[in-house]
Amino acid sequence: LIFAQPRRRACTPPSVARSVPAMTTGAVSYELDGSVAVIRLDDGKANAISHDLVDELHAALDRAEAEARAVVLVGREGRFSAGFHLPTMTAGTEEMQGLVTAGAELLLRLYLLPRPLVVACTGHALAAGALILLAGDVRIGAAGEFKIGLNEVAIGMQLPIFAVELARDRLLPTAFTPATMGTQLYGPDEAAAVGYLDQVVVADELVATATAEAARLGELRTGAFAETKVRARTTTADFARATLAEDMASIEVPQP
Repeated sequence: LIFAQPRRRACTPPSVARSVPAMTTGAVSYELDGSVAVIRLDDGKANAISHDLVDELHAALDRAEAEARAVVLVGREGRFSAGFHLPTMTAGTEEMQGLVTAGAELLLRLYLLPRPLVVACTGHALAAGALILLAGDVRIGAAGEFKIGLNEVAIGMQLPIFAVELARDRLLPTAFTPATMGTQLYGPDEAAAVGYLDQVVVADELVATATAEAARLGELRTGAFAETKVRARTTTADFARATLAEDMASIEVPQP
C-alpha cells in the first residue's frame, strides 16, 4: 500500500473576509465564515468514517487551504464520530486495511494541516473519531454525557502505529497506557484533563467558541504557523508514514 502525501494548494488565502456560498457534498458541508472555513460532518447517524466521507473531507480541506486562514471541523449534535465504517471494517482484511490506510492519510493531513485547525467535538468521539481530536490544534468539546476515547482493543482490534503515535504525542504520559491498551473512555471534562480536549463549553456555545478561536489563530502569520507545526510534528508524522504499509499488512479484521 502506498501512502499518499497530503495534497497542497499553492494559493495564498485572502487577507480580508468575504462571503462565499456554502457547499454540501454527501455528509460534509462547507461554509466560509469570514476567513474561517467551517466544515461540518453530518451523515444523520454516527458520522462513521467511510471512503466517501474521507474523499469529501479531502475536497473540503482542498478548498479551505485555498481560501481560508483557519479551519473549524464540527460534528453533528451529540455525535462527533463513532469511528471507521463498521460494515467496511468487517467485510474482509483487504477492505479493512484499505479504509484504515485512507483514514491514516486523512488524519496525518489534519495533523500537519498548514492552517490552524480547531475541532468542535459535538458529542461522542470514539476510535477514529477520537483520533481526529488528537490531530487537531485546538479541541473544544460540548459538555454532556458523552464518551471520548480509543476503544479498539475492546472490540478486538490492535491500535495501528499511527494511532498509537498520535496518542503518545497528545495525551498526558500518565493517560497513555490506560487510553490505548486499557481502552479507557472519558467524559468531556476528563477528556480535557488527559489531552483529548483543550476546553469544554456548553453545547449552545460550542460552534461560536470554536469559530472565534479559529479566527484568532487565523490572524497569525500563516507561513510561520505552518512551518512551526511541521517542526513540532514532523518526527511523529514521518514515523507514522514510514511504518504504515508494514503495519497495515499485519492488521486484522476486528475479532470479539
